[in-house]
Amino acid sequence: MSVIVILLSVSVAIAAIFLAAYLWSVSRGQFEDDVSPASRILFDDEQPLNK
Repeated sequence: MSVIVILLSVSVAIAAIFLAAYLWSVSRGQFEDDVSPASRILFDDEQPLNK
């Protein structure tokens, strides 16, 4: 029975870590630009001019 308590507490701790990482990334603006990454693959990069 004690193993269930240990596993449950470890899984809640891991879930809390992932929730904190998600909230940190949202507050830092990681998910702000959701349009350009999907269309960026459609356009070629400009080739640098060699002199």
